[in-house]
Amino acid sequence: MNRLLLAGLTLLSLSATAQQISQAQRDSINRVTQADYENMLNQLGIQKTELRPGPSGNPSAPNAANRFEDKVNSYTLPDPLVLKNGKKVTDAKTWWNVRRPEIVKDLENEIYGRLPKNIPAVKWQVVSVVDTTIGNYPIKEKTLKGVVNNAAHPSISVEIELLVATPKNATIPVPLVMEFGFIVSPWNREPVKPIGLISAGEPTWKEQLISRGWGYAIIVPTSIQADNGAGLTQGIIGLTNSGKSRKPDEWGALRAWAWGASRAIDYLETDKDVDTKRLAIEGLSRYGKAAVVAMAFEPRFSLAFVGSSGAGGVKILRRVFGEQVENLASSGAYHWFAGNFIKYASKLKPDDLPADAHELVALCAPRPTFISAGSPQVEGQWIDAKGMFLGGAHASCVYQLLGKKGFGTMEFPKLGTPLVDGELAYRQHAGGHSTGPNWSTWIAWACRYWNDCKYD
Repeated sequence: MNRLLLAGLTLLSLSATAQQISQAQRDSINRVTQADYENMLNQLGIQKTELRPGPSGNPSAPNAANRFEDKVNSYTLPDPLVLKNGKKVTDAKTWWNVRRPEIVKDLENEIYGRLPKNIPAVKWQVVSVVDTTIGNYPIKEKTLKGVVNNAAHPSISVEIELLVATPKNATIPVPLVMEFGFIVSPWNREPVKPIGLISAGEPTWKEQLISRGWGYAIIVPTSIQADNGAGLTQGIIGLTNSGKSRKPDEWGALRAWAWGASRAIDYLETDKDVDTKRLAIEGLSRYGKAAVVAMAFEPRFSLAFVGSSGAGGVKILRRVFGEQVENLASSGAYHWFAGNFIKYASKLKPDDLPADAHELVALCAPRPTFISAGSPQVEGQWIDAKGMFLGGAHASCVYQLLGKKGFGTMEFPKLGTPLVDGELAYRQHAGGHSTGPNWSTWIAWACRYWNDCKYD
């Protein structure tokens, strides 16, 4: 890989600084991404002419994505409680031993990709520990680096960026929410503030957690795996492939980011300030996709807060509304998924998928999972709030089988109406592309499962 591209990928991974890269570097990244995409098409035996283009997110475009309920297609979802042999699942033992593994296999083979058998170990290093404040609340803030053993391929290095903050005056281990997000850069002590994440007049999500007596962690996804196709021969995916291209069933960035969150838990289990029996995962947009994938595949997370994850997250993929499989399988997003997923935008259709988003949500059962969306007037229709609701609604039967409560309704709630009576929860807030307006609702809901947990 040339030095220009490596420099661009490195800058892209420095998420907290939002550093600009040159147009030449962008062009180089785009060229390598396209080459990798075409390599995957060749492995799959797919011609470019066989790819169906995705709709546009611009409502004024001639090929605008559907945003009208009366134009939604009819579709049939795979039943999460019916085995491959056609038998109905009627007890928890059959779910855990037979049906759940079937769904895991389908999701790994065709959508998110399988993990390599021998992923190198991660050694965590504490870079700094400082006493500081969030708002008016004193905290202990640790900055950490997770160094992945690259002895098998020294030219590729992976160092996972993690920040952990807990109330300074806590006398017992505290519950903690881990966010896929951005942290303060060592080159610029000013934190990045993503647009729309803080509501006017409300405390930040960090303040709300610390004031409750809980902690938070931020893990930087792009320090694990770059968010583009050019990076697939670098990062943890590239390291496990010795710098070579992926095979069609191998993991994409979403699984890689989720794997990184699991390695962060490994560290947290050694941190006396954190109660690892009470860990939650949170993310927004593409990181909302990563959050539900992490929840589904990592049993050590006890709660989830899945923000505006859309297609590839908890939105029903078969539903023709907003973003579609064809968008996800394009050269701009294919790196999130297994290469096999591209088939469903070419030779196959979304209806041919062996699993759908409701079954990803079902893998989270019986653990409490909160699905968040924004207003269609502010956030727009691209992420398909109703499609995400349906992803939870059609997973409710699995929660019920396991003795928990799902949504309790198949009727899409009005804007601002919280469905928070069960282990599956949903709320569409009146704001934009953000989890911000739902944090207080999520915390109140989470308190039931963490027994409030505020230290004295």
